[in-house]
Amino acid sequence: MDQWPLRRRQTQAAHEIQRRLPGSVICDPEHVGFGLHRMTPPLLRGDFQDLPAWRQGVYEVLDLALAKHDGTVLAPMTIVEPTYFQETVGRLRERGHDVRHFALLADRETVLRRLRERGFGHVVQFIAGKDAPLRRESFAVAKLDLCLERLREEEFAEHVWTDRLTIPQVADHIAASAGLTLTPNTDNALRGRLRQAWTGIKHIRFD
Repeated sequence: MDQWPLRRRQTQAAHEIQRRLPGSVICDPEHVGFGLHRMTPPLLRGDFQDLPAWRQGVYEVLDLALAKHDGTVLAPMTIVEPTYFQETVGRLRERGHDVRHFALLADRETVLRRLRERGFGHVVQFIAGKDAPLRRESFAVAKLDLCLERLREEEFAEHVWTDRLTIPQVADHIAASAGLTLTPNTDNALRGRLRQAWTGIKHIRFD
């Protein structure tokens, strides 16, 4: 289960860019959080972004990757706390790295629809009806309004509204803004949906 309601779109876009940008790599900050969660007794687990160890670990790994990897580094993660943003993105920029930040936004109803559709959403809706509560996504729904409000702030720009954009179109927009040249997208509609579904399945978590 993702920690933030806009996270899945970022993951899909990052994988689309990596697929079409030779030499690029994905360094996913959530993996640092997963490790910290698994080390922490269940009753003590909260939002791993609140742990200073997460922010420091993300900064150190991305600093290393940006300094040593000869290619574009992609880091899909939603951060909405200005202090945490400064401790990660801000510090990387202070180190001299060229960090481009893109906030992928959508209307509230669009995000809720996407939450219902991901993971086991289709099965839940088939059994319990289309208005079934998003129980597995309760954390994400609780954070939704905060995410949408905070990410609209200027410090989190560049803003990309994704309501009417496909994943390849989002990737194209980001690449053009960042000065990256992607290979052409040769997927047809079916292959694109299957690729995105597989990416989503690989990122489902149960802990």
